[in-house]
Amino acid sequence: MPDNTVTAPEPSPMQRRFKKIGNALKEYFSRPANVITVVFAIFLIAAVIYPLVRMVLNSIILQTGQEARAINEEFNTSLRRGDWTFLQWPYLLFNKGTAGYSANFFWTPLYRSILMSLVACLIAVGAGGTMAFLVSRTNMPFKKFISTVFVFPYIMPSWSIAMFWTNFFKNTSLTASAGKGMLQAMTGLLAPQWLVFGFWPTAFVMGLHYAPFAYILVGGILRNMDANLEEAAIILKATRFKILRRITLPIVAPAIISTVLLVFAGSVSSYTVPYFLNADGSFQAISMTLRAELMAGKTGEGYVIATILMILSVLILTINNWFTKSRRSFTTVSGKSGQISKINLGKVAKWIIAGVLVLIVAFFAIFPLISFAIESLEETAGDISSVNFKYWFSTTSVIDDPYIEQRIGEQYGIFFNRSILTAFGRSILVSLIVALICGTFGILIGYAVARKRRSRLANFVGSVAFLPYLIPALCFGTVFFSLIKQPSFSFLDATTTGSEWSAIAICCIVGGIKFIPFASRSGTNAMLQLSAEIEEAAIIVGAPWPKRMTRIIFPIQKSSFISGYLLPFISCMREYTLFTLVTTQFTLATNVLGYLQNFGAEQLANAINLLLVVLVVGINLIVNKVTGASIDKGIGG
Repeated sequence: MPDNTVTAPEPSPMQRRFKKIGNALKEYFSRPANVITVVFAIFLIAAVIYPLVRMVLNSIILQTGQEARAINEEFNTSLRRGDWTFLQWPYLLFNKGTAGYSANFFWTPLYRSILMSLVACLIAVGAGGTMAFLVSRTNMPFKKFISTVFVFPYIMPSWSIAMFWTNFFKNTSLTASAGKGMLQAMTGLLAPQWLVFGFWPTAFVMGLHYAPFAYILVGGILRNMDANLEEAAIILKATRFKILRRITLPIVAPAIISTVLLVFAGSVSSYTVPYFLNADGSFQAISMTLRAELMAGKTGEGYVIATILMILSVLILTINNWFTKSRRSFTTVSGKSGQISKINLGKVAKWIIAGVLVLIVAFFAIFPLISFAIESLEETAGDISSVNFKYWFSTTSVIDDPYIEQRIGEQYGIFFNRSILTAFGRSILVSLIVALICGTFGILIGYAVARKRRSRLANFVGSVAFLPYLIPALCFGTVFFSLIKQPSFSFLDATTTGSEWSAIAICCIVGGIKFIPFASRSGTNAMLQLSAEIEEAAIIVGAPWPKRMTRIIFPIQKSSFISGYLLPFISCMREYTLFTLVTTQFTLATNVLGYLQNFGAEQLANAINLLLVVLVVGINLIVNKVTGASIDKGIGG
């Protein structure tokens, strides 16, 4: 009989190739770590790299007709809005048509900001390094209290320290301040204007805010340093000063340089502290110029400034990373002597030094809270007899200011003021959403990076997830300010839609991306500590990936993962600079605080500040309690 069997045609080479690729893709995406890596690579390109590139491109695109006319007049061109040109850069940096334009709008603010940042570095390293040395290397008493309280200025928002500075030093002899400050009320002394507003108080507050950086970094090295190094020097009859100069300082040099670079990068682009300490207009920081340019419609020039600041900060942090890596072989910890010889300050001197330090740290860490409380209760600034609770509980108008009433709608006490309570509610809502985004994304990124650590794509995801940390907050806000001004994203611009929900949405996006580095590093470190064998055992018994994450991995490393949720919440709750460009004056509690402070409603501003600081510090203590982590434990007592 004839064979009627139909034989399937032999697949062509192209079909075999596609089948092979399909099987390879199926095998690749069957692993959760690979899926997460690809998804987050796409997400981070869209959420971080695209807006960043868009902002840089906007610095070479004419944004407004006003800028086009100015450049045409300066360079005799015929450009129009939307045209591509590099002329915005020389127009801002080297303008010859308008006398003093470049100096007033770029070079002078940049020079003053750099100089202020250098002074802040000296203060931070001097105060933090000295404190670290005394706590870790001497027999000074009260170390535990000093170690815990000294980090409060960094836990607190930097603008809260600036407000405390104003509350304490303002006086009736200054035209830029209203009422008596605490110093004048207690002693009758009148602080000069240069000490209350401008360059020097800005530098001091920034240095004080970042002093815990030096304290933690320098102190950690001093605590872990091999005592044999100093013991050998003592045997050779070296003096304490020579040991300090030839052994201790070279060992802590990497930490000092890291502190200087980090403080400089943070200070040069800071907006909130110069803003709160510039009531007399004597110190125009480059960050304030950037915001003023954007708000005045000179957006192209604003993007030029933001691009320069971003490049400067990334360069500084790159130098820091290079220097740190180049010193990895500088061994200071060994397995021999662990007993560190403490310097004996003397029976009397140690108590005097400890007493002075306790007063200093209490003054800058605890006294600000007291000052905010007192200032929120005094009806007349500096008059303790005028204390009452109307700024907290009044159901009638507490401030006779028609302009504020027109904008806010009511001037009741804090707990009955709908506008303030709504702003607080929005702050909490945004912070919760940001914490949820950052914490969840941090765990997933950490899982993917840890499981695929040798993969180029995983390394790319880990690096890009950390990139927002390298970009100053104001510059990062500028990135998304430029984005929402595009027609495709105008629904996120509150000034265009007239809805605060637009501002809330963009704040959640900006905060969720800006604070990812905290959570991703926490998640990555937690996953690297966890052996892959634990998950492999669950795979063998058939546990699906969601069950492995929720029943095994998360419970084991829950303290690290929880901190990945709570730390972004804390950071977002106290943030002002990051959101100032993409919000209105009444979107968040920090916006309302800045508005009220600027227009003289200082009692309400101090009350809001007190609530924010207590909330931030309280949640930080909860984080420490839940996770067992505390930043002051970097050196111990």
